[in-house]
Amino acid sequence: MTTGEDELRDLVAGSSWLTRALAVVRDSGLPDAWIGAGALRDLVWGERYGNGFDPARVRDVDVVFFDPARLTRADDDRATTLLKGMWAQPPWEARNQAAVHTWYAATFGGDPIEPYRSVAEAVATWPEYATAVAVRLDQAGRLDVCAPYGLTDLLGGVWRHNPARVDVTLSRQRLARHRPAQRWPGVTVIEPG
Repeated sequence: MTTGEDELRDLVAGSSWLTRALAVVRDSGLPDAWIGAGALRDLVWGERYGNGFDPARVRDVDVVFFDPARLTRADDDRATTLLKGMWAQPPWEARNQAAVHTWYAATFGGDPIEPYRSVAEAVATWPEYATAVAVRLDQAGRLDVCAPYGLTDLLGGVWRHNPARVDVTLSRQRLARHRPAQRWPGVTVIEPG
């Protein structure tokens, strides 16, 4: 078990909104589907380092799934529409991690990337260590945690660049856009460099 999983489970269990979103994702039938990145960070940092978690401030709910048989952006759109049909409120954004290699370079520039072999491999490339975390509910309602780098930065309120896929320039842009020290006053920002 990753250090901090029980703490994360308690925070998630305390949010009826995120628990409902996780149940929708589980019940959607999307293969190997998880919620990660910003929505999870917003919950943890809002509760621990800010003024509480407000689902209305969540920019998007990143749902990642893994389906090597459906590799088009239209399939991502269908998955997002499916989730919206199950619960219209969250700003869902579903992305098949098996297909990222088909569009990544065109969207973000740089060289083409190799196909991911799993959701965990994809999560390990997310822009900050604190957001390189995903969770899902199993059929019994238990929370599974995917945290390739552990939970130290997420639970400890540390914004730190993950160089696995994102360069320093993009990391600085993300830092300026997200303004973590202003949104969550107790968060520590480690400048990319």
